[in-house]
Amino acid sequence: MACPYARFVEHDNETSTTTEKITINGSTNNDALSQILSLTGYGSASCNKPELKRLPSSDELVNYGNYLQLNKLLDAQTLLSGKHDQNKNMVHDEHLFIIIHQSFELWFKQILWEIDSLRKIFMNNVIDETHMFVSINRLQRCVQIWRLLCDQISILETMTPLDFMEFRSYLSPASGFQSLQFRLVENKLGLTDNLRVVYNQMSYKNAFPIEAERSALANSLEQPTLLVLIERWLERTPGLEDSDFSFRDEYARAVAQYIKFLQTNAESEPNPTARDAALEDVKKTADTFRSLIDEKFHQQLLSRGDRRMSHRAWHGALMIMLYREQPRFQGPYQILSLLMDIDALITKWRYNHVILVQRQIGNKQGTGGSAGYSYLRSTCSDRYKVFVDLFNLASFLIPREFIPKLSNVMRLRLSVASVDGLSDEENEIQAVEKNSTSDD
Repeated sequence: MACPYARFVEHDNETSTTTEKITINGSTNNDALSQILSLTGYGSASCNKPELKRLPSSDELVNYGNYLQLNKLLDAQTLLSGKHDQNKNMVHDEHLFIIIHQSFELWFKQILWEIDSLRKIFMNNVIDETHMFVSINRLQRCVQIWRLLCDQISILETMTPLDFMEFRSYLSPASGFQSLQFRLVENKLGLTDNLRVVYNQMSYKNAFPIEAERSALANSLEQPTLLVLIERWLERTPGLEDSDFSFRDEYARAVAQYIKFLQTNAESEPNPTARDAALEDVKKTADTFRSLIDEKFHQQLLSRGDRRMSHRAWHGALMIMLYREQPRFQGPYQILSLLMDIDALITKWRYNHVILVQRQIGNKQGTGGSAGYSYLRSTCSDRYKVFVDLFNLASFLIPREFIPKLSNVMRLRLSVASVDGLSDEENEIQAVEKNSTSDD
């Protein structure tokens, strides 16, 4: 768009150049323009001019409609109530029903796009702080999308059960259970087959007879899930078993001191009934911490499906939560919190859907042949939370005064960002130099 306050001075029989004189507010001047262009690299001497990306032909000019392919998108709502019953008007609320579910699928596609990008980041053996912002930003985006999806169900609740009944019979045997993208979201996050509630005594994969769909499901199961990649990342948490600071050993001793403190207080209780109750609580607390101390017991819980992450990864997550104020742990702490947010919001979305189904069809069988409400209700349990271990870490926290103090070397190591391509020793040297500079 041309500047309204400037115009090129026209010259007869001369070829205009970029640095031709221009009239600015009535005065002719080209010195300022030449100076500015030379600074920005657009002067005549510059050979590295950026190229403006355009479509190759004026016949392919983009506009709002063809860029978004609205002709396809807005023609994709076919109301079965009007298509199969010509003697009757289309059911008004079927249009809403279609729009809501199509928007679900569009958002599922975006969530998959973000999950795939996150998996690509966490597949790296070294994940430094330059990756943290991108990872946090994309996880926050997923969180906002799931919040939106939860709210969208409230829009569908404006449809009454009687309105739904007018077109529900046309939907059989279609079912939300047949959403391929939602199954891919579950798989890529890390939900395993052994934790799924069996649908009609069959694998969920039977709902996808098309070869391309089966192939997509198989690929999602063969590649490392986000849970597995987060687990590997947590296992590399600095300070878990270092020579100068071993968090696993230090925290085990701190827990023992905390249990001893509780036991001493319980034994000093003058009232016999209260003392017995307090001692029983101490035993239960000690039993809770058993899986933290005993790796073999943790492995048993893992094989039973009561744990999702390895013992080492579990300690890594706990260390990040306890020392989250350290600069190097601030980003990882946000990532762990956002993963819990996503898990919580998916559970909320499932529950909102369950309540919607109960209000719309009661205890009737689902159009796809499922048990309907009772089946959907069973998917709201902790077995469907991929990152449930992160939620349960709160059970193993101890008061601040008992948390082990970091060694000076470890505190220094966690005080600066890790940089990709540098070893931990090189990062520590940078930290020492930075610290020395600040002392000067």
